[in-house]
Amino acid sequence: MAKDEVSQAARKPVRVQLIEQPTNILKSWQMMRENVLNIIPDSATREKVISGKTATRWHMVMGPDAIQHILLERVEDYPKSIVTKDLLRPAIGESLFIAEGAHWRWQRRTSAPAFSHRNVSALGPVMTDAAERAAGRIAQAGPRAVNMLDEMVTATFDVIAEVTFSDDGSFDRNAVHGAIEAYVSEAGRISLLDVLGAPSWIPRPSRLASATQMSEMRQAADHAIEARAARGAGPVPDLLDLLLDGQDPKSGRRMTTGELRDNLLTFIVAGHETTALTLAWSFYLCAFDETVQDRAREEARRVLQGRAATADDLPDLPFIRQIIDEALRLYPPAGVVSRTAQKADDVGGADIRPNDTVMIPIYALGRHRLLWDDPDQFKPDRFANRKAIRRYAYLPFGDGPRICIGASFAVQEAVIILATLLSRFRFTSVKGRDPKPVMILTLRPEGGVWLMAEPL
Repeated sequence: MAKDEVSQAARKPVRVQLIEQPTNILKSWQMMRENVLNIIPDSATREKVISGKTATRWHMVMGPDAIQHILLERVEDYPKSIVTKDLLRPAIGESLFIAEGAHWRWQRRTSAPAFSHRNVSALGPVMTDAAERAAGRIAQAGPRAVNMLDEMVTATFDVIAEVTFSDDGSFDRNAVHGAIEAYVSEAGRISLLDVLGAPSWIPRPSRLASATQMSEMRQAADHAIEARAARGAGPVPDLLDLLLDGQDPKSGRRMTTGELRDNLLTFIVAGHETTALTLAWSFYLCAFDETVQDRAREEARRVLQGRAATADDLPDLPFIRQIIDEALRLYPPAGVVSRTAQKADDVGGADIRPNDTVMIPIYALGRHRLLWDDPDQFKPDRFANRKAIRRYAYLPFGDGPRICIGASFAVQEAVIILATLLSRFRFTSVKGRDPKPVMILTLRPEGGVWLMAEPL
């Protein structure tokens, strides 16, 4: 092997340096404020379960069988953690993401038809148009570096605004986007009171200002929903139309304006932020490994023949999809998920007690040395045979009954945009501008993803 090939093989994409030694409560809080991933011990990439105690008892679970136990077999005994709910409730209320038990089940049954394969495919043209607009913006940027994170946030927000409210003018897109960004960057940070296990009724100062902004946005959303209900659906139903028409097949119950609003805001937040991050990391990885990028471009150009990708093209773009899958393994938008145990249990040998915090460090799971070959390396071909990927070892969208309802929507959008842009531009890294993986609410590339984009 030539010297430059050895050097390339030894290079690894950016990653978080996981901690080697336990820390005290104050230090843990400071580290989490900076980056939630800082609390994951390096041993989480080697062990199946780790237990410890700061202010409260906690367990990190990495064994697929134990994760299946939590997310599938005993899902009712492991609801979303109190801290997670307190962080998100001001933004998305008691929506699908937060609700538990019967309240979650009826909302899921009512919402599921809106995310059927048929409806998601029907939204493909919106994604294709967004990809075209993104290509136009990047081309106009000229011969200079482009922040692909910003570009992807714009593209995916274009999509979610169109598919939720048909961009009908009833909703101030810029105000919505600003409120969400403010909430994620400020209110999303863990409070020391959270780490100490203080009750949720004690105010967290960092959340008060942004909570007011979110409250105003929620009121605006209510007005938009009521106006649409009075006006009726357009010729092509959007997500709001589908949810307004939705009905729980068991109880016949329909969502109230407040329930519709909370779920729409959930879809807006999750439906653009996570996909934008996946795409930004995908472009970073393609610039990191130009051999992968060239192979993906060849596939995209062969299939697309100069046009933008559509939903119908997905079966013909398997390698593009593999890049998306690998980006989600290396940089999952939800790098850590946590649950609060309701009952005593034994999980992988860990003694679980009621009110213990049980975490699944998805970032570490995707880099676990017992589950993946060369886990820190970028290798899209590991997803060439998806049946070979062990279930509950790969969880970018969660799993079990609470698996992300919009997973197929996100993958379709990501493949359409990635394929379109790779077919039209060559992306190369900007020296000294590598992103830093930092998780507050989601795993973002701090500093942006700055790449040179050369039109082809």
